[in-house]
Amino acid sequence: MSARDFWDDRKKAEEVTRALSSEKRVLDEFAALRSAEEEIGLLLEMAEDDGEDPDLRAELTKSMKRLVRLVSEMEVRSLLPGPEDRGNAILAIHPGAGGVDSQDWAEMLLRMYQRWCDLHDYKYSFLDYQSAEEAGLKSVTLEVLGEYAYGYLKAEIGVHRMVRLSPFDAAHRRHTSFASVFVYPEPEEIEEIDVKDAEIRIETFRASGAGGQHVNKTDSAVRVTHIPTGIVVSCQSERSQHRNRANALKVLKARLMAARLEEERKKRAEKEEEKKEIAWGNQIRSYVFQPYTLVKDHRTGAETGNIQAIMDGEIDSFVQAFLRMR
Repeated sequence: MSARDFWDDRKKAEEVTRALSSEKRVLDEFAALRSAEEEIGLLLEMAEDDGEDPDLRAELTKSMKRLVRLVSEMEVRSLLPGPEDRGNAILAIHPGAGGVDSQDWAEMLLRMYQRWCDLHDYKYSFLDYQSAEEAGLKSVTLEVLGEYAYGYLKAEIGVHRMVRLSPFDAAHRRHTSFASVFVYPEPEEIEEIDVKDAEIRIETFRASGAGGQHVNKTDSAVRVTHIPTGIVVSCQSERSQHRNRANALKVLKARLMAARLEEERKKRAEKEEEKKEIAWGNQIRSYVFQPYTLVKDHRTGAETGNIQAIMDGEIDSFVQAFLRMR
């Protein structure tokens, strides 16, 4: 990197920089483990002289928990060997059966993933957001930026089922709602995904939204159709037609990348297992709010009664259980 001509080939330089950053992260993780181990050793020596000191015991417990967390994080990352696992992700949520409750459930899931991103210091931005008329949303697409974002979030692909007493039912009856979550890897060099102009059809239309907004007064929304595959992507979250077009193409390329990865999985005889996991109607997880509280992952059997923590983004136990199972 200190060579004068290092940045002459910018693409190669960026690849080297990313690789160096990744290796440095691994070394930093091992350094953190060594530091935690040495700290525990020192505390244990001190405990031999004064093992009844409550402050010392509390510090030892804290250090042990930190070591366990670091080891667990390294173990989970070792289960993500694919090059796409380490990259950013594009996450899409769509309501299913259940009417307004389903649309509201989709928005609750969006909030859950936003909180999860905050807990992991991941940045996110909206590529598309379409609100529903009464409550909730019709669809939303997020770009999640951070190392291993796709590797972790791919555990969320599938149908999520909610059971609760509906606030939209005058009789306050129990309703079951569904929403689907799709996650696509975002290639580091997304421009390398070749999409020829002759293969796409681009249409513009007037975006839906609250009356009187600028977004409703121009044909700023964009719909892109990839003719060879039939993939359709719509974006209308931006006021600029140019930005919506750029976002739609980004999502399209991510979906084409996901299709390419799926084709590779077919060759490894894994397609049927993947298909079963994400098929509509085969929910991967149930969230029961009433008459009792329970969140259960049907693939791994992992469950918890602390539904509020889950809705606040604390889903790592489910993600890790899924990755370990695979």
